Amino acid sequence: MRHISMTPFGRQPVTAGLLATQALAEAPAPDSAPDKWALLRDLTAARTVFNVTDRDLAVLAALFSFHPGKELADDDALIVFPSNASLSERTHGMAESTLRRHLAALTRAGLILRRDSPNGKRYAARDRSGALDRVFGFDLRPLLIRSPEIAEAAEEARREAFALRRLREQVVIRVRDAGKLIAWAIETDMGAPAALIADLAELQRLLRRKLDIQCLATLAARAENVLDQVRSLSKTEKMDGNADVNERHQQNSKPDSYESEPCLEHQEGEAAASSAEPAMPLGLVLKAVPDILDYAPDGIRTWRDLIGVAGFVRPMLGISPDAWDSSRRVMGDAAAAIVLACMLQRAETINKPGGYLRALTSKAEAGAFSVGPMVMALLRAENGRPV
Repeated sequence: MRHISMTPFGRQPVTAGLLATQALAEAPAPDSAPDKWALLRDLTAARTVFNVTDRDLAVLAALFSFHPGKELADDDALIVFPSNASLSERTHGMAESTLRRHLAALTRAGLILRRDSPNGKRYAARDRSGALDRVFGFDLRPLLIRSPEIAEAAEEARREAFALRRLREQVVIRVRDAGKLIAWAIETDMGAPAALIADLAELQRLLRRKLDIQCLATLAARAENVLDQVRSLSKTEKMDGNADVNERHQQNSKPDSYESEPCLEHQEGEAAASSAEPAMPLGLVLKAVPDILDYAPDGIRTWRDLIGVAGFVRPMLGISPDAWDSSRRVMGDAAAAIVLACMLQRAETINKPGGYLRALTSKAEAGAFSVGPMVMALLRAENGRPV
């Protein structure tokens, strides 16, 4: 009677999880053979459900590369037997100790099963006719058996991710609307309660974190409440009825102000067009200061976009129009926008943003400051290594 051992080689013990995976591997296969790469994509989407990481899945992809064909058919080819050296090569030089750790994680998750030989080596033995007789290595059959479960979990994960994105969009838009209305109220001397501004600032800080759907739902309710309070600062009829008058007043009485909301985009465009672009790429800057992208639902593709978003964020940081205008005049529009984006990225560590910006402006005026080192410092902090 042919017997294939399911017990691990060496000091590795038999566990309940191993026995459960063994029983699963002996279960009947589904009627259809799944595409192995589609299965890997589903696992990537649902990796938290199966308690595996992206690195675990990178090793699984390497194992898939040793399986012939595109589909996981229920045959002997489901057992792959690459050496550690071959696996390391196909995982771009991953160390063998790291490989063993990720292979163990895939085994614990019940996605693969070890079929160890008497000496622990992975190989295939052939009979006298040359056909494969015994194969020792990693059995992919648990993946075949669990493919419907994996597909269902992936679909659910994608639905949750979609709902999370939509909910986050709603919160960002509400916070943006509240911020712009508060800026409008301040610019038109209507004023806004300090508590309301503090609530808005707290929402902005919370948005920088990675939140689950429950936390985002709570945040959405808070954002709606803040927006309702901002709307109550002035009657809608008054705001609508005076819109044209306010626009003419802002354009005529403050021709040099970059914070006049109706003409902001036009003025920012002229300012960006007339200023020299920094030597560093915009993409590098955005990599260092990703938080500012939360305030740009349409993205930041040009320096003019960055300057416009910086002008919108400026009052939320408590920076006065005078301090902002001085920094733009001394540093240049794009450089000032980079500085403000860096300050937003480090908002929790800056006690007085207005004074901090004025100090940097004074240094820049004396030729003792440039934005390059500031951006590089944030990149180093993000990557945890020298840039």
